[in-house]
Amino acid sequence: MKISPISILSPDERGYTAEYYHERLGLQLIIFRKAGTVSGRHYHKGISLSKNPEIFILLSGKMTLNWRDVDSTNIQTAHVIGPARIEIPPYIWHELLMETDCTALELGSITEHKNDTFYDQALPADKLSFNI
Repeated sequence: MKISPISILSPDERGYTAEYYHERLGLQLIIFRKAGTVSGRHYHKGISLSKNPEIFILLSGKMTLNWRDVDSTNIQTAHVIGPARIEIPPYIWHELLMETDCTALELGSITEHKNDTFYDQALPADKLSFNI
């Protein structure tokens, strides 16, 4: 039997993110978000293998996912209830609105995420969000 603590990387008002090493898959993220918070509001170019596509596993909770192609202003919306697998292709701007407390796995490390995250300066996120 082996039990190992998992370090918390970035706690903030939304919840926190933890990173762990999986012997077969490498570094992975565990994400805890509080109801009423927002995550994302960015896109990835697919530079990192883990972002081409980004794979996000909503383990528990309910969220609204808004997305659009970075060259478009047409926003699409899906309501997601965990457990569910979300696959986000490169160059798709996305935001996640937590309707309940949510727990998720994101395949890839925090370094891969930071190195392949871009913000759309032409269209501010507050101009794109829906009031839910």
